[in-house]
This record gives sequence, C-alpha cells and structure tokens, in this order.
Amino acid sequence: MTYTGNVSVGGPAQTRELPGLTVTKVAVGPMDNNAYLLRCTSTGELLLIDAANEPKTLLGLINGIPLATIVTTHQHGDHWVALKEVVKATGAATVAHPADAGGIGVPTTRLVNDGDTIGVGEARLSVIHLRGHTPGSIALCYDAGGALADQPHLFTGDCLFPGGPGNTANSPERFSSLINDLEERVFAALPDGTWIYPGHGGDTTLGAERPHLAEWRARGW
Repeated sequence: MTYTGNVSVGGPAQTRELPGLTVTKVAVGPMDNNAYLLRCTSTGELLLIDAANEPKTLLGLINGIPLATIVTTHQHGDHWVALKEVVKATGAATVAHPADAGGIGVPTTRLVNDGDTIGVGEARLSVIHLRGHTPGSIALCYDAGGALADQPHLFTGDCLFPGGPGNTANSPERFSSLINDLEERVFAALPDGTWIYPGHGGDTTLGAERPHLAEWRARGW
C-alpha cells in the first residue's frame, strides 16, 4: 500500500518507512482519533503516540512486541481512552508535558518540556511545546539525525491540522498563544517539506499550510 495518510475507523492501518524509523498510522474511536506506532528499524523498539481508543486495535498493531513508551500529546480525554489498558498489557512508560500530565487519567512516568528528546531505540524525537489548545500540548519532530533536514516528520496532536490550528474554545488569548507558538516554533523553524501527522484526519505539509498563516491569524481560529 502506498502511504497517503488517509485512514478510517475500522479500516486498515497505513505504514511508511523512513530512514531509521517506521511509522504506522491507524484511526480509532468515535472521534476518529489518529494513533501512531513508531518502530526503530535498527533495534525494533516501539513507541506509541496517543493511545486514543480501541485498545484491542492498538495492541493488535503492537502484536506482542515489547512497547517501550507511550507519549500522550495532550490531556483531552479522547487521546488517552485506551492508555490504562495498553499500559497494563505492555508495561510501557508514559510521557507527557507537566502542564497536562495532571489531566491524564494514568500517571505519567516521564515529564518532558520544550527542547527535550524522546528516544525510540536509536531514533530521537524532539519535543516542541505548543501552548493554546491545552497548556501542555506537545508536538514531536523526527529528522533522522539531520538526514531528513529538508523533510522532517512532525506529529502535531491537535495543535495543527490541514486548514489551521486546533480548537482554542473561541478564546482570543488561547488562540494568540497557539498561533504565536506555531509561527515561532514550527513554521519559522522547519522547512516546507515537513510532513504533518495530526491527531485527527488526514496529513498535510508545512508548505501546503504556510500560505494561510495570515488568513488564520485574521480570522482568529
């Protein structure tokens, strides 16, 4: 299967091979959440981004291979419905930002902040703190140690989608915080070739979204 990033609840997962890392995307649950299983191609170590729902589906993807880590991108409940059951089945360590960890229904093993790194075997993900959708939302960036410097891969949770930033509950303050962080920490720091994996729906690239930044700021959402 050619990777498109278009998955549907109840449908098959999609997988793509990157230098040093395999990414498998699946859609789960009534809110059509995306979960991403990352595998280091050198060591086989696994990391799951958002144990969102359908623990049987997620455990089926893992297929008995030891799962080292589960990262929860933010505290909203639809992103961690399956967390307790997957942790119980796998013993995986849990990771979140300190500003959101208290709102996640499973204790957090490791707290991470902006600029920290999270390992997946020999691969490294950089943490980007994006404030506004929630206080402790994080994105994870993979550039294969510079090998993908022109085409990094960014897992954005609910902070950036095709068509704009995530929901900030009609709060001007929260929207300003999120759009500022997106402009400064994502669009100014990463190239147009950056592939975006959001928390719901299809994928996009920074190049596709960059021309709309001024429009998003003007509309306020």
